[in-house]
Amino acid sequence: MFSRSLDRWQEIYDVLRKNKLRTSLTALSVAWGIFMLVILLGAGRGLENSVVHDFKDDAVNSIWLWAGETSIPYKGHAVGRDIRFDNHDYELLRTVGGVDKVTGRFYLPGRAAVVTYGDKHTSYEVRAVHPDHRYLENTTMTAGRFINQLDLDGRRKVCVIGTAVIDFLFEGEPPIGKAIEINGLIFKVVGTFHDDGGDDENRKIYLPITTAQIAFSGHDRINRLMFTVGNADVPTSQAIAAVVTERIAGNHDFSPDDDKAIRVRNNVENYQRVTQIFAMISAFIWIIGAGTVVAGIVGVSNIMMISVKERTREIGLRKAIGATPWSIIGTILREAVVLTSVAGYMGMVAGIGFLELVSRAMGDNDYLRDPQVDLTVVLTAMGLLVFFGALAGFFPARRAAKVNPIVALRDE
Repeated sequence: MFSRSLDRWQEIYDVLRKNKLRTSLTALSVAWGIFMLVILLGAGRGLENSVVHDFKDDAVNSIWLWAGETSIPYKGHAVGRDIRFDNHDYELLRTVGGVDKVTGRFYLPGRAAVVTYGDKHTSYEVRAVHPDHRYLENTTMTAGRFINQLDLDGRRKVCVIGTAVIDFLFEGEPPIGKAIEINGLIFKVVGTFHDDGGDDENRKIYLPITTAQIAFSGHDRINRLMFTVGNADVPTSQAIAAVVTERIAGNHDFSPDDDKAIRVRNNVENYQRVTQIFAMISAFIWIIGAGTVVAGIVGVSNIMMISVKERTREIGLRKAIGATPWSIIGTILREAVVLTSVAGYMGMVAGIGFLELVSRAMGDNDYLRDPQVDLTVVLTAMGLLVFFGALAGFFPARRAAKVNPIVALRDE
């Protein structure tokens, strides 16, 4: 039994080696189809990862508000009036139905502040916020705690620092409980955080907003308002944003229809829009990938039919010495399966290797992040190529196996 199996493999090898051009064309057709499928699927996954990463830094269900200047005359007020958010706007947001987490941001003059610890000093962006800010920015606490309501009520001089700040100022020394100087004022470190948004986000320092408003002459001003809307869909989030805009417009006497007075960024809407765009891109990639596989199948089918035609005399000779039709068909199918399987595997390995090289070369790219491929999909596509290649050889082989040996031997 083993000797017979070995003979069959030797026969397959001899046939493939004898017909080098045909073997090369078949292998190239299969390998190229799988290679291109892997590349296209990897590129699609890289695009998807980039989209997901872009929204990873902020809560997807959030709405952000920026104050601008009026562009519509309203109640005797002239056009071009600056709108400035204040603490009352923050309190109004908390009363709107559907609003979940709410925070404001107050920036120090120039946003950056000189931060000193021991003999080290540099500048970092300092944000003064409310406790819910950690949910809006998806901030992960690594030690201690975030700003809380007691800090706001007591206007405590405490701060929360990012991992990049820790690395520079403390160099491995535990920062919790230590005092750092921010623009000449002493603040106690009560927590440390990590933000998946990247190094820039981890170079931030958070303060209680009430403390910063007093310490840095902010009065009751808020530079930005942000809130989440729970599990609201796009229409519901738009309705909530409209109510919020109306409430703030009432507080500052400007038209609720003035989109220049308040700029609204609805991440719920933006995420859905980007997701739809990516779905279309993904569908396009699948169409191109499927076309590539089909082209490979057609190529394999044509080559297999030619192969069977060329071997008509060989088939007649096999029948003349007693070979059964099914043994002849089985020999041809084994050749097709071995050739397409090996070529498909080589194309898959080449594609995965190419994606790995691209991934290392591009690093954390904003447009193609960590391109990968689902091996299950690729193996399924390769299986289809093998199946249809074998199927393409089966029918002509079956017809040839039924031909009278004498007629087959006379074939030119």
